[in-house]
Amino acid sequence: MHHAPSHHRDRHARTAPSPRTPPRRPACRTAAPFGAALCAVTTLTLLGTAALPAAANAPAAAPRSVSVHAQSPAAAPVALRAALAGLPDDEATAAVVLAGGRDGRFEGSAGVRDIRSGREALADGRIRAGSVTKVVNASVVLQLAAEDRLSLDSTVQELLPGLLTDAFTHPVTVRNLLNHTSGIQAGAGLNGPWEEQYAHRFDRLPVAEVVRTAVAKGPAFAPGERQQYLNINYTLLALIVEKVTGRPFEAEATRRVLGPLGMRASYFPGDEVGIRGAHNRGYQLVDGVHVDVTRWRMTDRWAAGDLVSSPADLERLLVGVFTGAAVPRTQLEEMFTVPDIDGATMSAGLERFDLGDGKVVWGKSGARPGYNAGIAATRDLSRTVVYGVTGTTAKESGGPVAARFGIPAFG
Repeated sequence: MHHAPSHHRDRHARTAPSPRTPPRRPACRTAAPFGAALCAVTTLTLLGTAALPAAANAPAAAPRSVSVHAQSPAAAPVALRAALAGLPDDEATAAVVLAGGRDGRFEGSAGVRDIRSGREALADGRIRAGSVTKVVNASVVLQLAAEDRLSLDSTVQELLPGLLTDAFTHPVTVRNLLNHTSGIQAGAGLNGPWEEQYAHRFDRLPVAEVVRTAVAKGPAFAPGERQQYLNINYTLLALIVEKVTGRPFEAEATRRVLGPLGMRASYFPGDEVGIRGAHNRGYQLVDGVHVDVTRWRMTDRWAAGDLVSSPADLERLLVGVFTGAAVPRTQLEEMFTVPDIDGATMSAGLERFDLGDGKVVWGKSGARPGYNAGIAATRDLSRTVVYGVTGTTAKESGGPVAARFGIPAFG
């Protein structure tokens, strides 16, 4: 039996509590980061009323309010306006969309801060970023590679000796972890049917246990043979960061990425179940009832998906990565290089999306209970989009949420 380094295991290897039983913005305007000329800002506000699905924990109706700020008509696609105007609905209770680029800037928010009060949604509130965390993780690893603290061709066997069993007969490189071609299988997770997930939402799952159960399965395929997107790859990358630097992953990520990019609203929650500061509450729609899932312990996701951020901060991350402010340009190519494997779309921290007609977009989406997040841009930043959505089936509807609030930004 092999374990993660002891200093990390000690921080997370606590006994899980008994399962809990479930009970039955003015818009934030940030400076355009890509040099688009400022021009007159137009504001559109649509007000009305709409019934929410019947809920034991909410009133039957809540006001709809859409706040839109656009620098030019081209910056505000009709589809984005329409997507926001429909909130709250069965897909989401609130959404914030920030789009920028050569055509100008668009900022929109809609929905409600919480369904009980029906207050207008916050445009600058914190959200759970989910797997967008991987962009931060990859940035840290690539910085260490630029400093010659590690090589992308270094192996897990070398960097974390004794972690992988003898079943792993082929070397697993750092690059394999970054682009999800390692062959290491998923470890334990707080998954299962919705009712089970909710009952265990405050449980703690030690990182050491996630790693142990993943390694015990042996490899699913030889490294580099296939691409399989799994959180375990980024869990191991974080352990490598800790081994190489001698510091907690969260501290290194904050020092190297969050701080320099000015992501002041972003943090790693660790054992905390709530979200600090102002935020829109997250819900899961269960049999027509909005169940509040804002408070949820994220220890099972750790460096693969536990970041708390804000739409404005995620935009800073997006621009910082693409311009080379977060990752030196030589290593940055790894984030825009997909392995030559049939069906592969993932690079180091990002994913490649072919929208047709020669239009290629790079980005990353994430989902945690009650929250969807996404960042995407063309390589030259001629068009960018960031969204933060309180999705009511967040883990199951990442694709539809991106199609509604993200893809329309690219025309």
